[in-house]
Amino acid sequence: MRKLVTSSMIVLLSVFSLGAATEQPMAKSPVTRTDRCNSLQQQFANAITNHAEAKRATEAKALQKKATKFCAGKEQAQGIRAYATALKMLGVQPVDP
Repeated sequence: MRKLVTSSMIVLLSVFSLGAATEQPMAKSPVTRTDRCNSLQQQFANAITNHAEAKRATEAKALQKKATKFCAGKEQAQGIRAYATALKMLGVQPVDP
């Protein structure tokens, strides 16, 4: 009887431990376009201070203003593209969040 109880406890504990081991960690929530706009805006602010002497800095600033308007409205995709282009004008590769 004692062996039966011990073996059944071992089986139950192994089942529980397997269940805990296969549990998936919580996935990150997807990055929204608004989050992407905010991230690129911060990247641009850092890049413009470091690359203010770039040849196309004035063009990049003008494009940044357009990107800000796009992101503030409901045209985040255009804003993201504009920020990415402005960063490339400064010689900086945009980084995904």
